[in-house]
Amino acid sequence: MAGWNRGVWFGISIALFVIVWEAVCRLLHVPPFILPPPSTVVLSLWDLRKTLLGLHLWVTLKEVILGLSASILFGILLAFAMNMNRVIERLVYPYIVISQTIPIIALSPVFILWFGYDLSGKIAITILFTFFPIVVNTYDGLRSTDKEMLQLLKTMGANRWQTFTKLQLPSSLPHFFSGLKVAATYSVAGATIGEWLGSSEGLGYFGRRASGNFQAPALFASVLLLSILGMLLFWLVGRLEKYFTPHQRTSRKTSKEK
Repeated sequence: MAGWNRGVWFGISIALFVIVWEAVCRLLHVPPFILPPPSTVVLSLWDLRKTLLGLHLWVTLKEVILGLSASILFGILLAFAMNMNRVIERLVYPYIVISQTIPIIALSPVFILWFGYDLSGKIAITILFTFFPIVVNTYDGLRSTDKEMLQLLKTMGANRWQTFTKLQLPSSLPHFFSGLKVAATYSVAGATIGEWLGSSEGLGYFGRRASGNFQAPALFASVLLLSILGMLLFWLVGRLEKYFTPHQRTSRKTSKEK
C-alpha cells in the first residue's frame, strides 16, 4: 500500500511538472530551440522512434548492461578479498578512495585513449562510473556484521566459510543493493559520456549530434529516454533487493507496527 501511494504521488508530481513546463513554454513564447514544450518532445520521440528505439537505445543499453555487470563482478570479488585479507585491504582500499578524488569526467578521455572508441571504451568508462559505489558499499556491509553474532557462531564451532555464508554475506546484502542502486543510475551517465567522447551510435551520440544541429526536441527526446532507462534500472534493482532480502522487509514492517 505504501509503495502504491508513493507511485500515485510520483505520477501526480510528474503530471504537474509537465503541465507547468508546457504552460511556461506556451505563455512566455519560449523559442523551441532553447526549451521545447513537452508535447513537441513527445512528437519528436514518436517521429524518431525507429532511430531512437530501434537503434540507439539498444546500443546504450548494451553498454550499460556490460559495464554494470563487470563492475558487479569485480567489485564483489574485490570487496570479498579485502574482507578476507587485511593485507589486500590495506594495499587496495586507499587507492580506491584516491581514484574518486580525480574528477571522473577528466579520466574518461584517458580511458577512451587506452581502450579505444569501440564498445570496450564505453564499457571501461561505465565501469569507471559504477565500480566505486559497489565495492565500497559491499565491503562496508561485510565489515558491519554484528560482532556479537560473529562471536556466537565462532563459539559454536563455525569455521570462517560458515560465518561468511551464514552471517556476513546475508547481512551485507542491503549495503550491496544500496550501492547497486547508485551504480545503476551512474551506469547510464557513464555510457552516455563514452558516446559523447567518440561514437557513431547510441543515445549519447544522438544527443550530441542533435545539440550541434540545434534540434532541441530531438535532444530532449534522447534525454527523456536516458532518464527513463535510469529509472527502470533503479526500479529493477529495488525489486531484486526485495526478493533477495525478505528479512529486511519483515523487520521494517515489525518496527513500524511497534
